[in-house]
Amino acid sequence: MGGVPIGGDNPIRVQSMTTSDTHLVDEVVEQIHQLEEAGCELVRVTVPKAEDASALSAIKSRIRIPLICDIHFDMRMALAAMDHPVDKIRINPGNLGGFDKFRQVVRKAKDRGLPMRIGVNAGSLEKDLIEKYGFPCPPAMVESCLRYLEIAEEEHYHDIIVSLKSSDVLTAVEAYRLYSKQANYPTHIGITEAGKPPYAVIKSACGLAPLLIDGIGDTIRISLLGNPVPEVQAAFDILQATKRRVRRPELIACPTCGRLEIDLEGIVAQVEKRLAGKRTAVKISILGCVVNGPGEAKEADLGIAAGKGKGVIFKRGEIVRHVKESEMVDALLEEVNIWEAEELAAGRLGGEKSVDRQGSRVKLPVLG
Repeated sequence: MGGVPIGGDNPIRVQSMTTSDTHLVDEVVEQIHQLEEAGCELVRVTVPKAEDASALSAIKSRIRIPLICDIHFDMRMALAAMDHPVDKIRINPGNLGGFDKFRQVVRKAKDRGLPMRIGVNAGSLEKDLIEKYGFPCPPAMVESCLRYLEIAEEEHYHDIIVSLKSSDVLTAVEAYRLYSKQANYPTHIGITEAGKPPYAVIKSACGLAPLLIDGIGDTIRISLLGNPVPEVQAAFDILQATKRRVRRPELIACPTCGRLEIDLEGIVAQVEKRLAGKRTAVKISILGCVVNGPGEAKEADLGIAAGKGKGVIFKRGEIVRHVKESEMVDALLEEVNIWEAEELAAGRLGGEKSVDRQGSRVKLPVLG
């Protein structure tokens, strides 16, 4: 998609969507630049009107990441959008107006060599499926998806990614799981209309983490009310927490409790500040507890386990240094630099870590 490979062993790509009217080119481009700066890798714009379709070439010429056009209801907008240098088209076939209209869009996408997202949404399922199942349940969503995949395949078109979104976490999780047993086209995952953060981020994490751990998901969007830029960090945080895409140091720290005998909060804040911008996939624990600290620090790549005013630094489970509390941050950062040098010498630095579908660790390339 626009030079970005999706699916298979490729990294899970982070996507967002603009909020301005698409024909307001300067506003849209400015927002996309903000998303690019935040790390967004794919961006979607809506195309409900002819003037929006007409703006796509100008937008595409001023951005660096692939551009997706989002179509609802009007087949003509889909056909018009594909006359411009977009990188993918997103169709919600349930509201496009019938199989024949969908087939026309597929044919033009195939002629243009463009990929398509078939975006099934629980809120816009076809009338016959609602009558059959009684409500927008996961089997109805999957049946809708499969019928459109079959139409696309009849046209010998296979450049497809699938989404089965719902605002209900359980519905979305079950729909994606059911789909994954019946087809293997890549999936775009998200909890639609999640609402306002911070609850919307938690809701999205609850729905997407089970899928990511199952190995489902090739692109991801966290749908938040308001400015879309925070969606990007939320997506990367969820990917990091599920080990699907680790692209920066991960810090583990104790909760605050009565057993602490060092300024753990201050130490963590200093370490976070000095690690800012690093892309090393290293797991660092900073633990101020004599009860659990030593054992848990050994599970990290690097770690501090501290008692009253002093502590030890672990590396790959072994104690490498005894330090005073005042020396802890400097000593830990020195070990991080040594770690980076060792990884570079071994040819491992500059890569991301991920977990494949069987749970083993594999290397993935860092994105530019």
